[in-house]
Amino acid sequence: MTPEQLAEKILQALAALAADGTLAVEGGLPGELKVERPKNPEHGDYATNVAMQLGKRAGMNPRAFAELLAAKLQDDEAITEVSIAGPGFLNVRVAADAQGKIAQSIVDAGPAYGSTDTLHGLAVNLEFISANPTGPLHLGHTRWAAVGDALARVLTAAGAKVTREFYINDRGNQMDKFGESLKAAAHGEPIPEDGYHGEYIGELAQRIVSEVPAILELPVAEQSVAFREAGYERQLKEQQDQLEHFRTKFDVWMSERSLHEQDGVGHAIEKLREQGHLYDADDALWMRTTDFTDDKDRVLIRTNGEPTYFASDAAYYVNKRERGFEVCMYLLGADHHGYVNRLKAIAACAGDDPERNIEILIGQLVKILKGGEEMRLSKRAGTIVTLAELVEEGGVDPLRYTLCRYPVDSPLTLDIEEMTKQVSENPVYYVQYAHARLASILRNADELGIKLDEFEPGLLSHEREGDLLRALAEFPRIVATSAELREPHRVARYLEDTASAFHKFYDSCRVLPRGDEEVEPVHKARLTLVSATRTVLANGLDLLGVSAPERM
Repeated sequence: MTPEQLAEKILQALAALAADGTLAVEGGLPGELKVERPKNPEHGDYATNVAMQLGKRAGMNPRAFAELLAAKLQDDEAITEVSIAGPGFLNVRVAADAQGKIAQSIVDAGPAYGSTDTLHGLAVNLEFISANPTGPLHLGHTRWAAVGDALARVLTAAGAKVTREFYINDRGNQMDKFGESLKAAAHGEPIPEDGYHGEYIGELAQRIVSEVPAILELPVAEQSVAFREAGYERQLKEQQDQLEHFRTKFDVWMSERSLHEQDGVGHAIEKLREQGHLYDADDALWMRTTDFTDDKDRVLIRTNGEPTYFASDAAYYVNKRERGFEVCMYLLGADHHGYVNRLKAIAACAGDDPERNIEILIGQLVKILKGGEEMRLSKRAGTIVTLAELVEEGGVDPLRYTLCRYPVDSPLTLDIEEMTKQVSENPVYYVQYAHARLASILRNADELGIKLDEFEPGLLSHEREGDLLRALAEFPRIVATSAELREPHRVARYLEDTASAFHKFYDSCRVLPRGDEEVEPVHKARLTLVSATRTVLANGLDLLGVSAPERM
């Protein structure tokens, strides 16, 4: 029995009490209620405070209300005990056969187990990397690559329709400086002081000349643009390849240029003007964002007629909404706190609800330690630690899991050596080892010819079996909560708790027969529980983009 199924039984009991006139709750009965696992398992399998919520509305002392409800619940054969604690908490114990059925339902559901309809149909645009195609992706991008991708997976599992978007900052001075830097490197000349100085510039310039030798025959005045475009194409492809290797998927690679080339900025300005929040002053076009909590009004078009970066932001938001996205999510770095109010102001100026149609998550800084020292410099990029180097040092699984394990609004210090150790103190190893151990048990069962052709859920009556079953039953709620709160780290912490519950179960309950022992129904019941646990760990790891190894 899952917590949701028990909640439904409690609602049915309340409805029966209301129908026979025993209870009369002002305002009617709730459509749903929360059932939780008590912190102290001695109190029961599940607990609810529904009597404290409804007692006053029923004109009763909450404890008296709880007594009526407890008596009604005792009539259900799936419930073995209902006790009342404190001012009216209900503690419930579930029958072993009812509890055990969750194992078979998980096995039957397979990869679908954990998915919910909490956010059914919600159209979400999730922009979680915005980068210039002028160099390698760095440590900040790496955190968002892991967390943003995990968030997209969690939102999808909760029923949302998610489009993952990468915003290419391919317009402006930085692109021109990139082209000048490549041209200088190709000619063996000093790179401009305000240009790009990493070793990769020289490598990329040589590659371009090797692949497009005619580029050096162009008029000097045209070479900077030619190098810029050739470098752009190759650097973007490198970013895409690195992200694919890091198991980070994007559905849309949106070019900032395209917004201007297709007159997205002009279209957005006209739409915003219709809303009445634009004005002309000092030969420039402004948006009155101070009407919506921004600290100052923002310029859209400069006095020279050039659009600002803020105009691109406004056009991009309008573009997303016109593509049908109900919620536009932005995952931004720690140095972008100032963007929160201005982006929300854009949504408000566009006639949207800034508390519903736009969400901004700010991620804090990450430090990487290697050998006890902070990694600050890149072998190729000079001043940044790159995604490619981090993957080389730590591996995809340890890096993704560890970055996803913590709330994004907290600064993070990661130790390369610690997160790659194959010891139980390392969370990613602990969870993956549990999955590998589960897979090994099932392989051994298959070698012994044990068929899971019968399942008696009532045999899963051991305390550790109950703990593990209740942990498995929590998974859909964890997924739903992670999606609703935009916190995929909850999945990682849940997996660690569930892996712990499995190890304790395995230490206390013998799963496979020994020697010449006959295969008993209890062995098959426990193997079904093992299979269910493997399913949950695999599904949870997949939500984080982490592999579930069969052997370790």
